[in-house]
Amino acid sequence: MANYHDTGYKELFSHPEFVQQLIEGFAPAEISALMDFSTLTNHSGNYITPLFEEKFEDVVWSVEITWQGVTQRVFLYILLEFQSSVDHTMPIRLLHYVACFYDHLLKSRVTTPGEGLPPVLPIVLYNGSRRWSAEPDIYSMIRPEPPSFLQVYQPHLRYYLIDEGRYTDEELGLRQSPLSGVFGVENAGQSWEALQQAVNRIVAIIQADPNKERIDRIITRWLKRHLHRLEAGIDLDRLASLVEDKAMLAENLENLVKKERQEGRQEGRQEEARRILQRLLTKRFGELPTWVRAKLETAEAGQLEAWTDEILVAESLEALFGE
Repeated sequence: MANYHDTGYKELFSHPEFVQQLIEGFAPAEISALMDFSTLTNHSGNYITPLFEEKFEDVVWSVEITWQGVTQRVFLYILLEFQSSVDHTMPIRLLHYVACFYDHLLKSRVTTPGEGLPPVLPIVLYNGSRRWSAEPDIYSMIRPEPPSFLQVYQPHLRYYLIDEGRYTDEELGLRQSPLSGVFGVENAGQSWEALQQAVNRIVAIIQADPNKERIDRIITRWLKRHLHRLEAGIDLDRLASLVEDKAMLAENLENLVKKERQEGRQEGRQEEARRILQRLLTKRFGELPTWVRAKLETAEAGQLEAWTDEILVAESLEALFGE
């Protein structure tokens, strides 16, 4: 399974309001409109897959929906997929997990074969840097497509994908929920300036929330874990509340932004010095050998500028006295 224990998302989705924000803000509107979120019930737990004897732990909630006058309970199976690469076996994994979850419901007598199995909405929440490209249904993985008389016998299981990285800041801004703020912080990556803006936004969302104190505690715990993963160098022991300690956090982030800008200017100066020197050397000596190019890549800006000055002085002397 993915490293979601390190992200703090497991804790976020142990709270019903964040499950509601996920469905209302990022699932199709026709799905969320059917749900009575006051009936959300947590069923998360550990399950043993009989096929691989694999223990897995996912976020599972149930919620009542009313469809054509009939009320029934739907299970939201939320798979937290937080890794850098796309898992193209996801349709197989989900088919396996959902089957094992159904087996768990039968063995724990939540239902019986005679009563039937409840509907499941499988959701994959992904925050990798690459856009998700795995097949959305296990049937799509069966190639070539079987003849029509075999199609009815093939497995089908489609999951709903929520790919955090595909949402722009503008799109997240239309969803004024703490979870959209969390996604904004995630999407900021390791850009301190983008992170500063995202944190300012999530603090404003928390301050406007009617359950400000509760949401503040939950998001603060999540953000501290996030900043620890980023190795931000902030004294997280002093950060007890995003709202109460926002001045301290803002000061720390502003220092990181200044450092980032200074490093950016230094990198720009270094790149410009390297480009100028490489042009002068090529003009003077022709195609540069690999070892020279490698030396230029690792040299500091000051050294590059010193070498450039030496070449310019040499050229001036040659022009004055001749070779």
